[in-house]
Amino acid sequence: MRMLRLSLMAVVGLAAAAQTAVPPASYKSLKFPPLREIAIPKVDEVTLPNGLKVYLLESHSLPIVRGTALIRTGNLFDPADKVGLAGLTGDAIRAGGTTAKSGDQLDEELENIAASVESQIGESFGTVSFSTLKERTDEVLGIFHDLIVEPAFREDRIELAKSQVRSGISRRNDDARGIAQREFTDIVYGRNTPYGWDIEYSTIDNITRADIVAFYKRYYFPANMILAVQGDFDAAAMKAKISNLFGTWNYRQPPAPAFPAVNNQPKPGIYLASKTDVSQTNFAIGSLGGILRDKDYPALEVMADILGGGFKSRLFLRVRTQLGYAYEVGADWGANYDHPGLFSISGSTKSASTADTLQAISDEVNRIRTAPVTAEELETAKQTVVNSFVFNFDTPSKTLNRLLTYRYFGYPDDFIFQYQKAVEAVTREDILRVAKQYLDPAKFVTVAVGNPKEFGKPLGSAGQPVTELDLTIPEPKAAPKKVAGGGNPEAGKALLAKARAAMGGDRLAGVRDMSQTATVQLDPAAGGLKVSQTAQWLAPGYFRQENVLPFGKVTTYSDGKSGWSATPQGVTPIPEAQMQQVTLETFRMWFSLLRSDENPERTVQADSEGKVEIADQNGHRVTLTFDPKTGLPATETYAAPGNPNGAVEEVFSDWQETAGVQLPRRITLRQGGKHFADATITSVALNQGLTAEQISKKP
Repeated sequence: MRMLRLSLMAVVGLAAAAQTAVPPASYKSLKFPPLREIAIPKVDEVTLPNGLKVYLLESHSLPIVRGTALIRTGNLFDPADKVGLAGLTGDAIRAGGTTAKSGDQLDEELENIAASVESQIGESFGTVSFSTLKERTDEVLGIFHDLIVEPAFREDRIELAKSQVRSGISRRNDDARGIAQREFTDIVYGRNTPYGWDIEYSTIDNITRADIVAFYKRYYFPANMILAVQGDFDAAAMKAKISNLFGTWNYRQPPAPAFPAVNNQPKPGIYLASKTDVSQTNFAIGSLGGILRDKDYPALEVMADILGGGFKSRLFLRVRTQLGYAYEVGADWGANYDHPGLFSISGSTKSASTADTLQAISDEVNRIRTAPVTAEELETAKQTVVNSFVFNFDTPSKTLNRLLTYRYFGYPDDFIFQYQKAVEAVTREDILRVAKQYLDPAKFVTVAVGNPKEFGKPLGSAGQPVTELDLTIPEPKAAPKKVAGGGNPEAGKALLAKARAAMGGDRLAGVRDMSQTATVQLDPAAGGLKVSQTAQWLAPGYFRQENVLPFGKVTTYSDGKSGWSATPQGVTPIPEAQMQQVTLETFRMWFSLLRSDENPERTVQADSEGKVEIADQNGHRVTLTFDPKTGLPATETYAAPGNPNGAVEEVFSDWQETAGVQLPRRITLRQGGKHFADATITSVALNQGLTAEQISKKP
């Protein structure tokens, strides 16, 4: 069964309230009590002899225990030729499992007890976290400890993660908004700095398992880590458990270095990214922002809220409400804990009004720099800023995580109270002063992503220089990489040959078309929908799939190079991201996949465990396992394009014969290690004489 990965949307029914003869009260008459005061709870603290700092917060409201280890590392430490190393390391800690259990075994074990353990590395820290019911605490703490102290970094999971990253690289120019934010960030921070580097095929291909192990060993040691646990436990007992688990871990490394400084001076002006398949222009405008502990940060955040923080902001009222140029526009004074964030004004506008929108934004920036804001604007923005911060502390878990972050970056525990007082003290004069001091339109970088042929007037008509951006993605190496650690092509071919014989032998090569119907039941956690699905395939690359959903029918067609998608809203050209899904589906068709060793554009290799990896020059990659008794495929694992939730695994069962070919009638799908859906094949027909005209017929 080959099914296109579609995003299934639930339909929410709306009920209209009955009208009454009594006129509604004005919203201005509503009264609300003041928000409760933020209280920082008492946290038990201890530092183990090996340097591990531990924070414990008892909370008995729910029978749940949660914990997070915060590690001083980040992708800012990536080598220039191996950008992506930190991210892969963070993923592989969890996905690769421990020396005792594989990632798949941990997935099953944790799912059975309603627990989770996750790992990742971001820009300036890494985390390993867990969540469990109280009665499973000891069991999950053991897994949590083993993943931190002795991760296995299995090569197949590293290769799978690299495949997912490659898929993301191939799609990074699909979304105009994403392009605008990426290019703006890269230009302002500097493309030659860790803050502005992009992951490329070459940097991912340069990363080996040895690199990942070395990165882990450099930063994952007790004195470079903070551990916080919150939930339903006795603090003294939890301290003893953690001491027993981690107290003998005496691995040491030199202190982690300082993160690189931000000192780029970007060239001001307009940067145009031409994208001809859009009808709107997405934009990002601004410069470097600041750091949270800056004395002017409270005034700057209030200023940004007045300028573009919501429906009552100046940019929204001017650009959308009055001029009708854009559906969305907003401003944000970005600030980070340890390095400057970005001040950005972002949004989208009709292509024809691109230049006029940018001019209107410039006018509003100049206005807030030259005249005081009103008292009403000031008060509304201050209340918005102060009240929004309360929600960072509305649960014990959030409170502990915030405290943990303050400690990690060297902020005082009462920083939130200092910040609140500073916001409350902001005046109209402060807003004017910081706007004049920090907002300099002459130094702004403007990135516009759109179709210049549809602009009403050329960009740069006011004299600003316009620079064309090159969005070309450097091509990957022509030959797909072999399985790390040395795959065995001959063993892979032998396993495929056995599987071909079990499925029908030479009959597979004779299959030219297939029609199939199925019902797909999604797991309740994935939405619980039941989908009726019809798929048609015609060699070599024609594909059509119809999915009947609660809100209507969705049909997708491709000839392998282009196609269309039909929904209740109409027929549109198939998006590039969906095209990636379709080509993966055709790559995975049994009738060609099981004959991949006969295709010179594909590689077939087996590892020591008997898993067979099949890859092609387009970056498609799947891993098959086989039933040792029958030789039939047992599972198939692959990275689905556009799927952020981890690898997809299909488990095959109930094999039945159709026209001399064995095919599975039941498939269980797992996504990111968790049950996602069950598919039942209700009918299959082979070699029915399908034509390209039949498959391509629009609804």
